[in-house]
Amino acid sequence: MKALVYGGPGNRSWTDVPDPSIVDPKDAVIRVDTVTICGTDLHILGGDVPEVGPGRVLGHEAVGTVVEVGPGVTGLSPGDRVLASCISACGTCVYCRQGRYGQCLNGGGWILGHLVDGVQAEYARIPFADLSTYRLPEAVTDEAAVLLADILPTSYEVGVLNGAVRPGDTVAIVGAGPIGLAAILTARLYSPSHIIAIDKADSRLGAAAKFGADVCVHPDADPLAAVRRITDGLGADVVMEAVGTPAAFELCATLMRPGGRLANIGVHGKPATLHLEDLWIRDVTITTGLVDAHSTPTLLRMVAAGQIDVTAMVTHRYRFDEFMTAYDVFADAANTGALKVVLTRS
Repeated sequence: MKALVYGGPGNRSWTDVPDPSIVDPKDAVIRVDTVTICGTDLHILGGDVPEVGPGRVLGHEAVGTVVEVGPGVTGLSPGDRVLASCISACGTCVYCRQGRYGQCLNGGGWILGHLVDGVQAEYARIPFADLSTYRLPEAVTDEAAVLLADILPTSYEVGVLNGAVRPGDTVAIVGAGPIGLAAILTARLYSPSHIIAIDKADSRLGAAAKFGADVCVHPDADPLAAVRRITDGLGADVVMEAVGTPAAFELCATLMRPGGRLANIGVHGKPATLHLEDLWIRDVTITTGLVDAHSTPTLLRMVAAGQIDVTAMVTHRYRFDEFMTAYDVFADAANTGALKVVLTRS
């Protein structure tokens, strides 16, 4: 079969690899029907995730059709249309029993396209298939469903829930890429008084406004002043970092009011300075996290009911044989205007 293979920093190829097979009784193999590219994949290609070695099939967001199940799989059958979660969960370790699936101790967590071959391929092996896939209702399209594999639960759990967004809060989101836009969508569920989006790309600020941001600010236009104007000089109640760079994190720390919360969502490959000499006296909370995907069933119900509309996030569509072009377009989002690129078998 064909797959998108990592060849080391800056090196990727759409090439032939062996077909996946059942390795563990709890595995399933799916025919990948729809897949997307994540900002984390770009971090891998940039050398920011050294655990990923050359030869790894990338990707952790897919919708597919079950073609084979292991003898330990009880909830799936060949022919089922499923969402493959970015997080795999054994279901029995101490963290899985707390719903903290991202910290699974028995070979789960974020492993697809990271520690095992991923889903940017014609077929993929899904470990712990009963707990790591979701059968899809007919009302949810493949294109909408694939956005629930990672970006929507990540933004909701690591951003909105960790940031404890409450009605009336002022929320500042640094980074208006797919993760930032999904944070805007899901923060709105809690009725904040203002959402402020900060990004370098005008196209992404325009998208942020369409997704519900009240104020859109370029980093060079003094976002701190903009936040203080809205909050009577206090700063934001909740700030979310959705970029994954030292500059973005350090900007976030300046935007919080005393008693505020900073929820870091971005994937970081370099150290960032934490100015405790300024923050220690301000009663702030800083959270980090890997998505657990415990919210996926809830978000799936909301998408099926029309309570959340994610369709506008997809800006570019390709076939599998156009994977290399899709990566080029996604990586050059400042010029292409790409948010999410979706690839399908045909």
